[in-house]
Amino acid sequence: MSSTADQGAEQGAQFTTGPVPRPPSPAAGAGALTSGVNGTSRTTGPPGPVAGVWPGSPDPLGARFRPRGPEGVEGTNFALWAGGAEAVELCLFDEHGGESRHLLTELTHETWHGFVPGVLPGRRYGYRVHGRWDPWTGARWNPAKLLLDPYARAVDGDFTGPGGGGALPAPVYGHVRDWPQQHVADTVRDERDSAPHVPKGVVVADDDDWSDDRRPATPWPDSVIYELHVRGFTMRHPGVPAPLRGTYAGLGHPAAVEHLVRLGVSAVELLPVHQFAHEDHLLRRGLRNYWGYNSIGYFAPHAAYASGGTRGEQVGEFKRMVRALHAAGIEVILDVVYNHTAESGELGPTLSLRGIDNRRYYRLQADPRRYADYTGCGNTLHVVQPNVLRLITDSLRYWVTEMGVDGFRFDLAAALARSMHDVDMLSPFLAVIAQDPVLRQVKLIAEPWDVGSGGYQVGAFPPLWTEWNDRYRDAVRDFWRGALPDVRDLGYRLSGSSDLYAWGGRRPYASVNFVTAHDGFTLRDLVSYERKHNEANGEGNRDGTGDNRSWNCGVEGETPDPRVTALRRRQIRNLLTTLLLSTGVPMLVAGDEMGRTQGGNNNAYCQDNETGWVDWSLLEDPGWRALADLCARLLALRRAHPVLRSRSFFSGRPRGADGLRDLAWFTPGGTEMTEADWYAPTTALGMYLSGRDIPQRGPQGAPVTDDSFLAVLHAGPRPLRFTLPGPPWARSYDLLVNTALEEQHVAPRLRREAGSRISVRARSVLLWRVVRYDEEPGPV
Repeated sequence: MSSTADQGAEQGAQFTTGPVPRPPSPAAGAGALTSGVNGTSRTTGPPGPVAGVWPGSPDPLGARFRPRGPEGVEGTNFALWAGGAEAVELCLFDEHGGESRHLLTELTHETWHGFVPGVLPGRRYGYRVHGRWDPWTGARWNPAKLLLDPYARAVDGDFTGPGGGGALPAPVYGHVRDWPQQHVADTVRDERDSAPHVPKGVVVADDDDWSDDRRPATPWPDSVIYELHVRGFTMRHPGVPAPLRGTYAGLGHPAAVEHLVRLGVSAVELLPVHQFAHEDHLLRRGLRNYWGYNSIGYFAPHAAYASGGTRGEQVGEFKRMVRALHAAGIEVILDVVYNHTAESGELGPTLSLRGIDNRRYYRLQADPRRYADYTGCGNTLHVVQPNVLRLITDSLRYWVTEMGVDGFRFDLAAALARSMHDVDMLSPFLAVIAQDPVLRQVKLIAEPWDVGSGGYQVGAFPPLWTEWNDRYRDAVRDFWRGALPDVRDLGYRLSGSSDLYAWGGRRPYASVNFVTAHDGFTLRDLVSYERKHNEANGEGNRDGTGDNRSWNCGVEGETPDPRVTALRRRQIRNLLTTLLLSTGVPMLVAGDEMGRTQGGNNNAYCQDNETGWVDWSLLEDPGWRALADLCARLLALRRAHPVLRSRSFFSGRPRGADGLRDLAWFTPGGTEMTEADWYAPTTALGMYLSGRDIPQRGPQGAPVTDDSFLAVLHAGPRPLRFTLPGPPWARSYDLLVNTALEEQHVAPRLRREAGSRISVRARSVLLWRVVRYDEEPGPV
């Protein structure tokens, strides 16, 4: 460590006359404030003590209101972990923005703390942390910068510059942004006060015991995830009152909940709702961070999604939303971003963690000026550090126990599983989660990759975890666009991806199957565009992936051609039907069930407008309404039939007295597929799921039996003759779904005898219920 620090000091001497270059002092009247206590100018050394702060407690961290505090006096206890700091000031703000500073003199186990009598819920606050400024060794303390409490439970305000916007104002940066020598700009400390330009934490009273709430506790095999954006889902919903659109209250409104119930999903997965910040490069282009993958407050619900105020009211509004969804039987899963923060790299703003203890909160490179970046966002949280691990796990437990959520999807989870450098499935983060009595009971979903070396970890996360399965996405997309050389990979994906997950006691529901996600084309755009069209993002169409595995059905973009339009809608039905008949946990994206389009934008992270919002007027179109009906029909079938949501992997071997396999695959000729068939080019296959001997038992140990089904998938451009498997597989077959038809409810009831040759329309799926020999056929 010492040799690295010495090397950094030598490098600094090459560019400046001293190891810590300073900008000239701001001119009087320029609006810059110094970092003193109670307005006293202080440029060096720690601040002096201030009366009125009682010792308080180091635990819990954050601001905790105590109606009966020490000596029976109400007030708030403040505690901040700041291990390497020399001093910490608590800054309290009145209704007019006036600031009073209070020195926290108590230091226990690297936590600065104090109890302030009379500080009530709704009071705004922040911290100024004193210490060395020496970026060459990773030290970036700057008391001129007001810092957001990492444990703040509510946040009020936003980042504002002159006139209210346009870019992040210069004072929010710890370094001088416009320093003439740009190659060392991040080493020059900016002495201007950031308090007028940054949001503040809010003291919150929280005594909710959730005794009136009943969690749905949906088992993983029965789960269907619906990924949505709180704002985008409700902004254009005609049934949600205008003042509630784009808010937590809007999502909890009966009109919004009714759609979810009618569709039949079991959980909503909310794009990030932790307090986040907008990136400077977006603000300069007149855009905003829409998705929210730029967190700065891991305990605070994002204030901009609140309809009733931001002085703590957003906390109660979020809870009411959760209660409304729970009452409808819908779980709430949060997409969380613990891998990086909004402070970006060394040229980013100083908002919170960087100013508290940069060297311990973030992974730094061998040159401590620079940040290790496994996320592509400029920084990576140093999860190996105990205080960082505590921050994350405290946050997770808070959202479960005090905010009522039911699980988490971890963005770039491989970055959290890195030990010192490599991804390690025995890492401290995964070990802590595995033994935590609260967190091991909730739903845990990994995005099993990051952008660093060795970061792709699909199939490698330990038991308790489920994973986004991008191999499922790619195989299904390739099959339906006619780019799959054979169907070996497709067979694994349709039946639960046993090649990835059949180890360590994991089950098929370890695979979260998806065809689309927020990141990429919508389902409609997947069949309408072969190239991304991200010009509106202002990055010259360079952002977003170029590997879309899409097919535009012959025309790029929207077209009035009815033949192309009909084919596209059939392809959407094919993709949706394949997803909902596959073993594993299906994930839908809000609006895909009604044909939502982003105009070919496959990276709409900054499109907080009609491009990113769900267009509810699509349901007025009979064709798109029929798609939503098909989605609901398929989900109802899935709920009703356990063989469609198997809790165990299929064996592919004969089971039971009839000697039939629990899973069988058929060629268009009606014969079981051989090893050679799996390697042969084909556009069609049949998947037979036997419900006779499902390898699971009911609550009292009785065997579970179900109907059997045959799904015929044909991705070829011409009609196909397919022979329905004959005896002993079935007596006959009843048709349930035909994606060649737009309106499923007007389809004629159809029964075909086993062994019959049927015509399968080009690019379509047929789902048949099997009538077995030992059952009466009954009416069709």
